Amino acid sequence: MMSASAGSLEVAQFPCLDDNYGYLIHDPKTGQTAAVDTPDATAYKCELERRGWTLTHILNTHHHGDHVGGNRELKTEGVQVFGPAADGNIPCMDVPLKDSDTLSFAGANAVTMDVGGHTTGHIAFYFPEEKTAFVGDSLFALGCGRMFEGTPEQYWASLQRLRNLPDDTTIYCAHEYTEGNARFAMSVEPGNPDLVRRAEEIKDKRSRGEPTVPSLMGEEKRTNPFLRGDVSPEIRQNVGATEDDDGATIFHKIRLGKDNFRG
Repeated sequence: MMSASAGSLEVAQFPCLDDNYGYLIHDPKTGQTAAVDTPDATAYKCELERRGWTLTHILNTHHHGDHVGGNRELKTEGVQVFGPAADGNIPCMDVPLKDSDTLSFAGANAVTMDVGGHTTGHIAFYFPEEKTAFVGDSLFALGCGRMFEGTPEQYWASLQRLRNLPDDTTIYCAHEYTEGNARFAMSVEPGNPDLVRRAEEIKDKRSRGEPTVPSLMGEEKRTNPFLRGDVSPEIRQNVGATEDDDGATIFHKIRLGKDNFRG
């Protein structure tokens, strides 16, 4: 369990299910508390009770069960559920959000980002003043979610939007997949010294049972292969991309490489 500051807000991070992370965003002044996705209601209730916080908001990124599974149990009187307007499968949703919508939370403003690709309606919550983004399964530390519903063109456009965030943006993703992601990243860009260093740091952290999430967007830009296909000749060569391939095609080849990777 971890706590971090994001401007005036406090972020609590705790494990859920097998490899999910749960997040609570808390404002000490107003007492408002938001859950970012709800993998497991029991884990959230325990964390809220442990900290003495009262849930007021649920922010859902997409409809998969390990992200909305606790909605119905946590949706009590006074709790509002916010989720993607393009996704009709969010349980108990009160407020649908579209790309560039602004959500006011405890005096902070979260901008909704369309990051569809893992699912077609996937959104992220970006707090620009707090330099923090909650990205669900659209982007992982050294990886990205499988393309279950979207298209390569849609997903690549989403990743470019995320890549345009400032380097000092803290990225909270939903799963502890980083060690496996690092092995794949090293298979397609072993000549990247930043990646080599990061892979060693990740291995050390996991050997001590420490989380590798969150990360900084600057780190992802330098080391995440799914953000680097259009800038790294080494990656393009190793996934079989040609000079004529556009960014979406290169991304798709990287994604297929990861889907079939057994390293």
